[in-house]
Amino acid sequence: MQTVTLNNGVEMPILGFGVYQIPPEQTEQAVVDALAAGYRLLDTAAAYGNEEAVGRAVRSSGIPREELFVTTKLWVQDAPAEENTKRAFDTSLRKLGLDHLDLYLMHQPFGDVYGQWRAMEARHREGRVKAIGVANFHSDRLVDLLANNEITPAVNQIETHPFFQRTADQELMRKHGVQIQSWGGFAEGRNNLFTHPLLSEIGERHGKSVAQVVLRWLVQRDVVTIPKSVRAERMAENIDVFDFELTDEQMASIATLDTGTSLFFDHRDPEMASRLGSHRLSD
Repeated sequence: MQTVTLNNGVEMPILGFGVYQIPPEQTEQAVVDALAAGYRLLDTAAAYGNEEAVGRAVRSSGIPREELFVTTKLWVQDAPAEENTKRAFDTSLRKLGLDHLDLYLMHQPFGDVYGQWRAMEARHREGRVKAIGVANFHSDRLVDLLANNEITPAVNQIETHPFFQRTADQELMRKHGVQIQSWGGFAEGRNNLFTHPLLSEIGERHGKSVAQVVLRWLVQRDVVTIPKSVRAERMAENIDVFDFELTDEQMASIATLDTGTSLFFDHRDPEMASRLGSHRLSD
């Protein structure tokens, strides 16, 4: 497993296991299988409703805590956001059954992001989380946040896949010391990704699947990625991407697939901002 070094010196695996949209009743076994396959980065969120199942799998694994990298995410909080963020952090930690997190992300760029960030900074100073970051922040929101706060986000987790490659966003993050992390690395199969002729041809040349080609492409771009599966054989396939390398020509050909737009939704769309920003979770 390769790692990236975050802006505060913390080492993070470049490839991990995500549990988005895995039902709570399937999550524990999925994480058990992922850990058995060799994954050590686990990515969940309060909004996913499966933190407790992730925690049970971690505790039953027998893997030393220091060998694991556990991420969860904060949902948008009501006022007073600073106080409620601290409470939400504590709730996630309790559900996971852990004494600290490796990474805590602000899930959406909405609500009182400054109050939420101050609370995250406080939990970081207390040593209860090794690194803090954000998700779904476009470059303007990211620059504004880091320019007006003490701690620069360590990570920004954004939609990144062959059809929406985020190269300009990544370059800006690199300039400011923020690590890019992909969600939706397979674009949830949209645009017929898994049968795409170009990706299929590249896979055939390496004896690899399209999924492995996409993950290798992300790794070679220094993008942290968290593929999801509930099938143990697919988990093993997804982590088996460190024994081959895409050529410069192949990387350049994949670059031509970029549409420059989201295949899901734009966080800058007023209707979407209203919908996400007003949604609240129940404990």
